[in-house]
Amino acid sequence: MTRSSVLRQRGFTLVELLVVISIIGILLAIAIPAVSSAREASRAAVCRNQLRQCALGIDLFEGAKGSYPPGQFLGNYGKGPTSTAWSWMAMILPYVEEKSLYQTGGILNKSLQASGVADQPIALFRCPSDGASGDGPSTDRGNLEGFSVGLTNYKAVCGANWGWDNSQNLEDIGTDWENPGTNGSMDGQDQGDGIMYRCDSPAPRRKAQVTDGLSHTFMLGEDLPLADVYCSWPYSNNAYSTCAIPPNVAARPGSDYSPLWWPNNLSFRSAHTGGVNFSMADERVGFVSDAIDLKVYHALATIAGGETVDASRWMP
Repeated sequence: MTRSSVLRQRGFTLVELLVVISIIGILLAIAIPAVSSAREASRAAVCRNQLRQCALGIDLFEGAKGSYPPGQFLGNYGKGPTSTAWSWMAMILPYVEEKSLYQTGGILNKSLQASGVADQPIALFRCPSDGASGDGPSTDRGNLEGFSVGLTNYKAVCGANWGWDNSQNLEDIGTDWENPGTNGSMDGQDQGDGIMYRCDSPAPRRKAQVTDGLSHTFMLGEDLPLADVYCSWPYSNNAYSTCAIPPNVAARPGSDYSPLWWPNNLSFRSAHTGGVNFSMADERVGFVSDAIDLKVYHALATIAGGETVDASRWMP
């Protein structure tokens, strides 16, 4: 046998080469989605852990101060960059290993503008599944236009009552998702029926007031800053959303209101497929499906509605 014939026998034919290329293509088509899915599962797990850390920080604050972090907005605190309208996230910084930032900024004593730290990125407050989580500070946040602030994916649940805004003397804010409160008010921002709301500083809630049960009550959920300008970690008016509006909501057919109009948009949404991560008041974190019954969703957001809802059914 000649050397050339041996080489010919060891080589691939064109048909064999095409078969090998096809097999490689099939394997890549199988592997790439699997790798992508595994990465998203990892990011979602990090998100849940971060929500749990935030909930733990709130619990530590409640244990030390005797109440949940109070909402500082309007009244003596004012609004906008020159205000001391600091959020619950700013208040728990000493309890989530960010004491240095808290002290450097003179948080609570100085205004957001004077603190010099309001634009600082805080990794704990950004969900890694959000493709924009690596973005820097923003100057287009609600009530803070032109002022640079750090963003957040996590917001407190102010409850499920929605439809009024007493701070603007509005008894009809123009929403598709009007819902009466278990506390007799439809002003979810200033008289929320959840654990925390933006101006509850005169009478911040305590654990004992969550009579529906800590394991049956939402504390925190997710939002996407690119979909909602009311998302920033330092500012009280950018730190709360309502469960009156369904998760990952789309506009109702035939609605007169834009889905980006804040009364339709101050809700919870995520970059995770099919739902949103929430933490309960007992620090447990789970994934809530977009398909959750709206009445159940409302019930889980209130602290004293008397509803008997098994959260484990909706948060596997």
